[in-house]
Amino acid sequence: MKLTSLNKYISLLILIISFLPLHAEEEIDIWNKENKNNSNSTQNTNSTDITETPQIIFTTQTNNNIEIENEISKASQDIKIFGIYDPAENDFDLNMWSTTEAEDIRSSIKRINKINLSNTATKLFENTILSFAYPPKGMDEKEFVNLKIDWMIENKKIDLIEKFLKQNNTFPNKKKLIQYLVDNNIAEANIKEGCKKINFLDKNVKDSYLEKFKIYCLVLNKKKNEAQLQLDILREENQSDNFFDDKINFLLGVTSKTSKKIKEDNLLNFYLSSVTIENFIYEPKKNTPKIIWEYLNAANLIKLDDAQDKEKLKNLEIAANKDQFDKQKIFDIYSNITFDLNSLIKAEDIHRTFDNIDARALIYQRYLLSDNEENKIKLLFLLKDLFQKDNLSNLFTQFLSDRLKEINLEDVSDSYKEVVQKNIITEEELKLGKIKFDDKILHRSRLLKYFTNEINQKKAQKDFIKIYKKIKKNRKYFFSAKDLAMVESLAKDGFNIPKEFNYKDISKKYNIPSNLLKLGESNESAFLTLKLVEIIGEDEAYNLDPETIYFITHLLNQNNLKKIRNEILISALPQRS
Repeated sequence: MKLTSLNKYISLLILIISFLPLHAEEEIDIWNKENKNNSNSTQNTNSTDITETPQIIFTTQTNNNIEIENEISKASQDIKIFGIYDPAENDFDLNMWSTTEAEDIRSSIKRINKINLSNTATKLFENTILSFAYPPKGMDEKEFVNLKIDWMIENKKIDLIEKFLKQNNTFPNKKKLIQYLVDNNIAEANIKEGCKKINFLDKNVKDSYLEKFKIYCLVLNKKKNEAQLQLDILREENQSDNFFDDKINFLLGVTSKTSKKIKEDNLLNFYLSSVTIENFIYEPKKNTPKIIWEYLNAANLIKLDDAQDKEKLKNLEIAANKDQFDKQKIFDIYSNITFDLNSLIKAEDIHRTFDNIDARALIYQRYLLSDNEENKIKLLFLLKDLFQKDNLSNLFTQFLSDRLKEINLEDVSDSYKEVVQKNIITEEELKLGKIKFDDKILHRSRLLKYFTNEINQKKAQKDFIKIYKKIKKNRKYFFSAKDLAMVESLAKDGFNIPKEFNYKDISKKYNIPSNLLKLGESNESAFLTLKLVEIIGEDEAYNLDPETIYFITHLLNQNNLKKIRNEILISALPQRS
């Protein structure tokens, strides 16, 4: 009887233990909860709305589950999320991609990467793709974070890369971002700054390239004993090589000689070659990596001692056309090519008798000697033709624009003015001036202050009624698509719109793409913003046509993306001084 009771007791104990939750790892709460005692009740709610703006907390702990408020469906999954922005900042949430297929995201980003995005489109893309969120359906966290990493690197978003590294302690491919920062500083011949970036390296990131650079930084900072210790460890781990050992031993003073071999398989090896070989000379080739060209430029290691060396000059022209070599240096070289006075005087007539490089140099020097504005224009466009002839247009486009900006158009005839204006590259960036309010036009009225948070809704409601009454008296007033964008936005935010002002009927004459409307219906707000990025493309919001401005704001209203909507409206609607 005693044995039977004991068996029952043991069985009951096992049964109880089996139902207890296992806590093999600590949970990390990335939202800053002011009252942790209420966390259980918060998690049990069926609502998916976040009523308070969450504050993201970043932690140095790794390999832990992430606990998110109101994310019951995700609670049992070990899914890590990476980003820069709190999704609530732009009216998104952690599940902003959950109903979107991975292939749709891949295809959209592939198209976006082919577009030279405007500031408007770039900001919209950044705010979307770099928000903390779970990956889309069919995409794991590694691929999702790589999409973010690759875009930041491809677009040289140095500031965003540093923010990403600061806000995400451990993530897949972290070493790729760190190496990009390091190489970017080496390429700018700013080694001390590059050594600061190596501080992003931690014990969880094992990479021989970065460890080697770290050792070099120790040598640079005269910490030779520590550098020697780290080198010994690297050798024991078989992560070093004879070339690196030779260079570091030379820099440490262990050896008095070093190999004259130049390695260009990566930037660090090339840099070490350049700083350890006396009277370093390197002739870049067509297939020399762009980043090595950048370092050669920054370190002033490219020299053309003989301006008559046409083969080398030709290679430099090609490199400059590919943005690998400083374009201005090509024109400096042209200035050093010698021509007799008679050739310079008759340059426009005889340049065809010279080879292509000399012809460009001759016309360039003739341009420098000219003191007549119209003649300068003729020579610049002759140069343009000569560069186009050898498929070197990129080398000359910006130079042409800059020189044309220096032309005083008051001193040239009207026939030249138009062609000059067409070849000047205008600044794409919106330079915001002070908003000029005009209460006679609804979308330019002082109601704009509501979207800039200068006035509250109560004040804006009173202003709206006053402005509407004024406009109503004008029987010739045309209610535009921009007006409609504003009024729909006000209605979405709970404003009282006069009953006789039937803006919904007016909206029927504007077509909104059905495929975009469906994204809103299927709760794919994040994917919708990617589609809007594609639509906006190279244009700034203020350059979009009124119908496009309307349907973009309509879709943003439909998906409750009010903060993004406000940014679009403030760029697109007002007239500025």
